[in-house]
Amino acid sequence: MKSYIKLTIAVIAILALIFTGANLILHNENKGDSGRPYRVEAERISAKIERGEDYSIDDYSYITNVEIQENGFHGGESDYLIKEINGKLYRFDYFYNTDKSAAITSFNICFGVTAAFVLLLLLILFIKIIRPFEKIRFYPTELAKGNLTAPLKESKDKYFGKFLWGLDLLRERLESQKSAELALQKENKTMVLSLSHDIKTPLGVIELYAKALEKGLYKDEQKKLEVARNINGKCEEIRGYVDGIVKASSGDFLNLEVNNGEFYLSALIENIKAFYTDKLSLLKIDFVIDSFSDCLISGDLERSIEVLQNIIENAVKYGDGKSISILFEKEDGCQLVRIRNSGCALSENELPHIFDSFWRGSNTGSNSGSGLGLYICRALMRKMNGDIFAEIKNNDMVVTAVFAFA
Repeated sequence: MKSYIKLTIAVIAILALIFTGANLILHNENKGDSGRPYRVEAERISAKIERGEDYSIDDYSYITNVEIQENGFHGGESDYLIKEINGKLYRFDYFYNTDKSAAITSFNICFGVTAAFVLLLLLILFIKIIRPFEKIRFYPTELAKGNLTAPLKESKDKYFGKFLWGLDLLRERLESQKSAELALQKENKTMVLSLSHDIKTPLGVIELYAKALEKGLYKDEQKKLEVARNINGKCEEIRGYVDGIVKASSGDFLNLEVNNGEFYLSALIENIKAFYTDKLSLLKIDFVIDSFSDCLISGDLERSIEVLQNIIENAVKYGDGKSISILFEKEDGCQLVRIRNSGCALSENELPHIFDSFWRGSNTGSNSGSGLGLYICRALMRKMNGDIFAEIKNNDMVVTAVFAFA
C-alpha cells in the first residue's frame, strides 16, 4: 500500500513538472517574433532578385508580396520589410502570427485529459486491485501458520473472486486434513496405549516363567515342557498384536477423496499437453503425444490429471532426459494411457514394489521424494474403478493407467 501511494505521488509530481515546464517554454516562445522565419524567406528572395533569377511567391510560407518602392516609402495594412537590392528599394510584405495562445490552450487541454486519464487509471487500480489485495495479503501467511478458522468473505469481484474462492477452498481442505490428522493421531495414540497394555500381560507372564526357569524352580521335565508351551503361546499372542500394528500402518492413511463422474479423454490430454509442452521443451526432452480417438471415460478428471502428472514427473526425474511419449490403446472395454520414458535404470526385481508406500528404488540417487507418488496413483486409479501397472520394455519404463469406459 505505501509503495503504491509513493508511486502515485511520483506520477502526480512528474505530470505537474511536465505541465509547468511545457507551459513556461511555450509562453517564452510566445513573446516577440522569436526565430523570425519571414526574414529568412526575404533573404532568399533578395538573393534571387540580385542574381536576376525568377521566383514565385507561392513557394514561400510567410512572404505574401514583393514590389519595388518607386514612389518612396509608404505604409500598408500588412507587416513589411524594406530591402535595397541593386540600388533599388524593395518592399517585402509578410504575414507571421507570433501569438501561440491557441496552441498553448490546445496543449493544456490535451495534457489535462491525458493526466486525468492516468490519475483515473491509478484510482481504478487502487479500488479494484490494491485495496482488495491489501485485505488478503496476510491470509496465505496465516494459512502457513495453521490459522484455519477464519473463512474468507465471498466476493463477486472479477479480479479476485476466483482467487478468494480458491483460497477459501484451500483453507477448508487444510482444515479437513488437519482434523483428519488429529483424529488419526488420536486413534494411533489410543491403539498404542491399548496394545502396550495388552502386550504387558503376556510379557509379564513370560518374564515370570523365565525367572522361574533361571532359578531352577521346576524340577519336573513335564512341568518344564508345559512352561515352554505357555511361553510359546504368549509369544504367539504378542506376534498377533504386532501383526495388527503392521496391518493398521499399511491401511489407507492418506484419505484420498475421489468424485467419480464422466469426462472426455481429450479433456484429460489437453490439460497434460498444456502443462508439459513448454516445461519439457525447456528441459530439452522430446515430448510426443500419439494420436487417439476421443471417448467418454469414467472417473474424476482432476484426479486423473494428478495421476498422469505424477507419472510424468517420475519420468522426468528418473529417465535419461531424452524422450517422453504418451500412447493410447483400447483393450477389454478400457482405455489404456501409456506413458513411456527412455532410459530406465530400475531392475526387474524392483519393479513389483514401485507402487508400495514409502518404497524408493535403487535408481532414485540424489533425487528427493517420499516414495508415495505411485502409491497415490494406484490408490486413486482403483477408487476410479481403474488400475495402473508398470513394465520395462527395451530399457524404457512404461507406466500404464487403465480407465474404464463410461
